[in-house]
Amino acid sequence: MIILAAGMPRAGSGWHYNLTRDLMQLEGYQDTCQLRQTYHLQKILTEVNCNIGVLSLRRMGMILVPALAGNNFVIKAHAGPTKWSRLLMKYGWLRVTYIYRDPRDAMLSAYEYGRRSVEKGRPNFFSQFDSFEKTLDFMSEYVRIWDAWMQEKGVMSLKYEDLLTNYDAETSRLVAFLGVSPEKAQEVIERYRPANASTAQKGLHFFKGKIGRFRDAYSQEEQEKMNARFGDALQRMGYPR
Repeated sequence: MIILAAGMPRAGSGWHYNLTRDLMQLEGYQDTCQLRQTYHLQKILTEVNCNIGVLSLRRMGMILVPALAGNNFVIKAHAGPTKWSRLLMKYGWLRVTYIYRDPRDAMLSAYEYGRRSVEKGRPNFFSQFDSFEKTLDFMSEYVRIWDAWMQEKGVMSLKYEDLLTNYDAETSRLVAFLGVSPEKAQEVIERYRPANASTAQKGLHFFKGKIGRFRDAYSQEEQEKMNARFGDALQRMGYPR
């Protein structure tokens, strides 16, 4: 079995992946980093959080190899579903949990993260988003991907804001979905509790993570542009315009 911890960028997806991975290791799931070495998957699974990228035929076929050999493991993705991921879900080889966030806050986080990386002289993927318009276009694609995952049967969704403010209830839902014993899961749950998680933990991507910061950071005109672009998806996600 492969568990895919998918999510919107800058929506606590590293937190979500690490929590899911450690919970499943309680049930005997293998360390994905070790499987990446054993099965020579370095070109399709990133070093940080084993992100698979696009769920293409080639990539899904490659990760199916260790699964067919009897290995159970957790991977991460930001990409949307494909006919290949649907095929694996249909035949019980893949289960998916998806985390998302108010795209206006996620958009702000992406922009700020990119600017910080430039200031520190360590540019990364987000460094390219140096304007409101570029960041808006970027996040619009992930709102579309969110919508695509919500159409898939059997996908468990989590809101970043709910995981942050109602952690016990949301982790209970996740534990039930994954089929992990609540008693066995308690130590892992405490490790990733927001008050305990450290910004220094590799792959967690915690920085500010505050809810509704976009209202102070963006002008009224910019907020109107975001509302127009994201449309009724905001309401369906559960966020007020």
